[in-house]
Amino acid sequence: MSHHRIAPNVDDSTDQLAAALAALRTELELPGAYPAEAVAEAQEAVDTLELPDRDLRDIPFVTIDPATSTDLDQALFIDRAGDGYKVLYAIADVPSFVAPGGALDAETRQRGQTFYAPDGRIPLHPEVISENAGSLLPDQDCSAFVWNFDLDTDAEVVTVSVARATVRSRAKLSYKGAQQQIDDGSAPPVLALLKEVGLKRVELERLRGGASLNMPEQEIVQATDGGGYRIAAAPSLPVEDWNAQISLMTGMAAARLMLDGKVGILRTMPAPDERSLQHFKRQTTALGKPWDGQVTYGEYLRTLDASDPKQLAILHSAGTLFRGAGYTPFDGEVPDTIVQAAIGAPYAHTTAPLRRLIDRFVLVICEALSNNHDIPAWARDALPTLPDIMAGSDQLAGRLERAALDTVEAALVANHIGQEFDAVVISGSKPSNGNGNGNGRSNGNGNGPYGVVQIAEPAVTARCDGELESGTQVRVRLLKADIASREIRFELLA
Repeated sequence: MSHHRIAPNVDDSTDQLAAALAALRTELELPGAYPAEAVAEAQEAVDTLELPDRDLRDIPFVTIDPATSTDLDQALFIDRAGDGYKVLYAIADVPSFVAPGGALDAETRQRGQTFYAPDGRIPLHPEVISENAGSLLPDQDCSAFVWNFDLDTDAEVVTVSVARATVRSRAKLSYKGAQQQIDDGSAPPVLALLKEVGLKRVELERLRGGASLNMPEQEIVQATDGGGYRIAAAPSLPVEDWNAQISLMTGMAAARLMLDGKVGILRTMPAPDERSLQHFKRQTTALGKPWDGQVTYGEYLRTLDASDPKQLAILHSAGTLFRGAGYTPFDGEVPDTIVQAAIGAPYAHTTAPLRRLIDRFVLVICEALSNNHDIPAWARDALPTLPDIMAGSDQLAGRLERAALDTVEAALVANHIGQEFDAVVISGSKPSNGNGNGNGRSNGNGNGPYGVVQIAEPAVTARCDGELESGTQVRVRLLKADIASREIRFELLA
């Protein structure tokens, strides 16, 4: 798309970028090195771990993750069972490594989650747990919470239970490799069945009114030679969506267990209000692909093609429909708000305990409820405190993600000030085709309107001065790219 091919690695700007990324950690007050006392506790927990008596090492579990991941939370097995399916989903047994009330417990509550920065992740747990003994690595005996699902022919859940067991993963698969095996017909049965079950679960999501933004995500990728970073922007592979459906199914089952037991914590999100829906309708009309409300907004979003500039602009504007997510704890009485609107059902976070604090508590509560055991007091007592912990951690993670992306984007184009690019307007300063609503923004200094554009190479999204119409393709010139301030600015060319 761009007339100027820019090398993906940062050259002259590398030192500035490294300094800016290091400064981010200080600016955002990100956690530093793990405290020695907590690391010692983690090592002792690893050294003294007793594996569960229930032995499922004969089950050929596999993990499916990004190729470079080593903090593996989930392992999967699927088989046919009559006209339906048997799904076993093993989740890392993090609670076995964290003594309640200890230094490690306290530090994980401070962190809330793993933070991902371009120059290295900041783990929720010490690496001896998160990337070794607690990770479901292949050919390693591990303790896990194993969710046992019986599904009918439509992949609806018929029965579900969860219990601790010893498991042993057979293979660490990457998304790319798994997709290639599925596409060329060489996939093992577990992958072929993942596609089958995943597609049926996608259809169930559609029927219950679930919604998702199928928008290409911008990801910061480090060069294999260590020479810098690039921005990758591509839609997810189908196998990622099918794999996510298993996780969503498990989160829905966890929510149902806790609701039936009248104790736990849900991930909730309100449905978009009428004002937001009407504004979105006007935008879709202005951009030439009107949503008439005859189908749900979730079903409408599934029809959009992010490769079309106008539809990409619609996807960006649809982000306003996905707001207000949070956590709702309860004990003794079911709350009024129980649904995660984008999923179209009650839902809980339970499948990523190595990377997210709250899952550790949900797993323990669900295992107790499923087996008619008493819920450990430490898990029950923590419920009222978890929403604030997670809200603060999520806010920090969001700030880090935005700032890191802005920093790397600025570095990628810092040496190209004055050059021209083709771009797509994803947020305009005026209505499309003179209809609907533009955002009517000034450029921040009173000198005129501006919008947001996206160039393709490198995949950079930034402010652009000028009268911009959402969903159009334009020619822009780079005016500013400051790594330290994370500011990029283009101008519209006549």
